[in-house]
Amino acid sequence: MSVVIHWFRRDLRLADNTALNAAFQTGKPVVAVFVLSEWKSQHHWCGAARQEFLCSCLASLAAEIEAWGGRLIFRTGVADVVLEELVAECKADAIFYNRDPDPFGCVMEARVEKMAAGVGVRAMGFKDHVMHEKNEVLTGKGTPFKVYTPYAKAWSRLPKNAPENVRGEFAQTKISTLSLPTLKTWSLKSTLAEPLAGGETAAQKRLARFLDGRIQAYNEKRDFAAVEGTSRLSQDLRFGTLSIREVFQKCQQLLGKTKDAGGRLGIATYVKELIWREFSFSILGHWPGVLEHEFQEQYRTLPWKARWRPEDKSAWSREPDSKVDFDRWCAGLTGFPIVDAGMRELNATGFMHNRVRMIVAMFLTKDLHIWWMHGESYFMQHLVDGEIASNNNGWQWSASTGTDAAPYFRIQNPWAQTARFDGDGEYIKRWVPELRDMAPKSFCEPPFPGTSLAKGYPPPMVDHREQRDATISLFKNAALGATTARTMKVPKQLFFGER
Repeated sequence: MSVVIHWFRRDLRLADNTALNAAFQTGKPVVAVFVLSEWKSQHHWCGAARQEFLCSCLASLAAEIEAWGGRLIFRTGVADVVLEELVAECKADAIFYNRDPDPFGCVMEARVEKMAAGVGVRAMGFKDHVMHEKNEVLTGKGTPFKVYTPYAKAWSRLPKNAPENVRGEFAQTKISTLSLPTLKTWSLKSTLAEPLAGGETAAQKRLARFLDGRIQAYNEKRDFAAVEGTSRLSQDLRFGTLSIREVFQKCQQLLGKTKDAGGRLGIATYVKELIWREFSFSILGHWPGVLEHEFQEQYRTLPWKARWRPEDKSAWSREPDSKVDFDRWCAGLTGFPIVDAGMRELNATGFMHNRVRMIVAMFLTKDLHIWWMHGESYFMQHLVDGEIASNNNGWQWSASTGTDAAPYFRIQNPWAQTARFDGDGEYIKRWVPELRDMAPKSFCEPPFPGTSLAKGYPPPMVDHREQRDATISLFKNAALGATTARTMKVPKQLFFGER
């Protein structure tokens, strides 16, 4: 009997897996395969924390497939070459896969489809990673949205697919396979003391915990760094150990049962975050150039420090002072407690609270004036939930260069942000032990110039007010240079922004 292949990618689960369901519906045994990337030691978009989580997800998936009577095949190489070899080995007549929303995945899909046509088999791609793909949510003129709010309204009006489960048969094949991958596969070493458990079962437990009360308080608590107020599901959506359709459906079901206005607002606010995720995919899908430059053309000439591609490590020698500043930011030694706490949380856990992500990103770009692409790359190399689209959209938002970005004159003050979102200093003291004996109010305003908050802790690298004013001048001048046909006026809101 002939077989079909399911190529696992960002869909590391058996439940509600669109392409896998379609493969099962053929009635033919399914050969499951995952293609491991060939890079070693270092990657611009990836690091040990994310790969360790991936390994855990793959081990869980392999065990689940084995429990169904099959086996997950591991191969290393370029996907189209590997799949062509596998088609010949198992005499498959079709390849099923779920489409990747980022441009790198799209390029590979085109290569796989070309290969399949060449060897006479079908290559069938399906929507799975999002509720709506980039060309499903468009303006009335058929163009992509550049602003989140109208995108969200259009997204919400579209019909939604419900989760679907099909049980089928995995092929009992003796085709050769590599062992389960470990960090050694990529010549990496673990950087986390307590790696997060991967896989479908662990993801379902996290989802259940979030839906059991926390989601109703999401709007109220999500911005407080020390509180477990966010979903912590981003890595599960990134690797597809959870189905976006299941998450959305359960949110809607819970919304129907929740009578409390605050609870309903919490659920609705979380759903808006799911929409923001898909908005980010849409932006990247329609404008892949955002990975190379600022979305807003008028800001592509901004005189950032370290304005070169992050993978060009040798270029730091041209700006040694900027390298020192960037390294201090990476290590959490800036002298700004909330910034340092965030970076140390990231380095230790592979996670950073979302509010703090905005604070540290805006600090790197608006206080240190270092090109946002360096921060974008560092996040991708250290986050367990690193997602190219969301990460790029977040960094360009903080840098005021992206679509629907924070206006350049609204610059978050790290001291004021601390007062609002970590007023008792719990988050800061958790991650910056040098400050555990300090009064929390000392984290909410800068110390006397040239002094530090505590022994063994550095003084602030910069004066926030001075750098804020410098940033406004840089952006204003860039906008003036790009719009010489009109006079640029500083908006009144500037004088009421955070200082």
